[in-house]
Amino acid sequence: MDRLTLLDSFLTALEEGSLNRAAKRIGITQSAMSQQIAQLETHLGHPLLRRTPKGVHATRAGDLVASHARKLLSGYDHLQADLATLDASVSGTFRISVSTYLGRMVVGPALIELDPQFPDLNIVMRTEDRFVDVVRENYDLAIRSGQLGDTDGIARKVAELESVLVATPGYLDQTGRPKAPADMHRLKLILRSEDLAAPHLELFRDGEMHPAPVRVGFTADDPELILRAVHNGSGYTRAPRMLVAEAIASGQLEVILPDYPPAPKEIFAVYPSRHATGKQLDVVLSHILQRLAAAQDRDATLRSPPQRTLPAAAE
Repeated sequence: MDRLTLLDSFLTALEEGSLNRAAKRIGITQSAMSQQIAQLETHLGHPLLRRTPKGVHATRAGDLVASHARKLLSGYDHLQADLATLDASVSGTFRISVSTYLGRMVVGPALIELDPQFPDLNIVMRTEDRFVDVVRENYDLAIRSGQLGDTDGIARKVAELESVLVATPGYLDQTGRPKAPADMHRLKLILRSEDLAAPHLELFRDGEMHPAPVRVGFTADDPELILRAVHNGSGYTRAPRMLVAEAIASGQLEVILPDYPPAPKEIFAVYPSRHATGKQLDVVLSHILQRLAAAQDRDATLRSPPQRTLPAAAE
C-alpha cells in the first residue's frame, strides 16, 4: 500500500480518536485499519499510537509523524489541484447542502448562474435547516451558518454576515423602543429553532459585550415564517442584515438598538475531508462567495442611497 494512504489513515485515526470510527469514515474494516497503522509503524520503526480504553492517542513519535504527514498530504493536494487546472472542463455531479435562507438568497441563484458556463456540471442542491453530516450523507459541500453540530467533515470559515435585531415600527410604538440592552425584556423574541434559547442576547458596543434579557414568544425553523411573524407585529428577531435590508430601507422594519449590534453570523464551508479539492469545488465555492459578497455590497448601497442632485436655482 502506498505511503500517502498509510499516512492519511493514521491522521484520520488521530482525528477520530478511534480506529473503529476512522475505519467507518474511510470505508474499510477495523482490522484493515489496524493493519495499516501497524504497517506504517513497522516502516517507520516507531510505535505511533497509544491504545487506551478511551481511544487512541499519538505517541511522541506519532506527534512528529502527524506534523510531517499534514504537510506532505497538503502538498499532494495542491499538486492534484494544479493538475486539475490543466483540464478546463468541469463536469459530473456535485451535491451540496445549504440552509434555507442562504439557499434562497445566495447559493441557489449563484448555482443557477453557473449552468450556462458549465453545462456538463450536474448540481444537486438541498435546502435543509438541520445539521448534515457531509461524510455519511455523501455531500461534496455544505454551507452553514452558526453552529455546525456533529459532523465528520472539515469546516472552514469563509465569511461573516452582519446581524441586526429588527421589528416593525408599529410593534416598537406599542412596546416602546429600547434605549439600552436592559430594556429588551419588554419585547418578545421570534427565535429560529437552530439557535439556542439563551437567557440573554450578546450585544456589543466598542468591543464590550452587553447582555440583553430574552423573552421568547415564538420559535420556528422557516425563515419566511419567522419574518411573517415579525411583520405581523408578533415580536422581533435576529436576522442577517442582507435578508432584511430592503424591508429596512423601505421602512417596513426598523433596526433595534443600532448602536448595540449582535455578533456577526459566521458562514462555514464544510467538506467531507481535509483533502477536498478539485475543479468542481473551486468553481462552485468561489462563485457562491462572489455572490455573497455582492449581496452584502447591495445591502451597503441600500443603507447609503445616492444623494439627489437638486436643480440649480435660476439666476
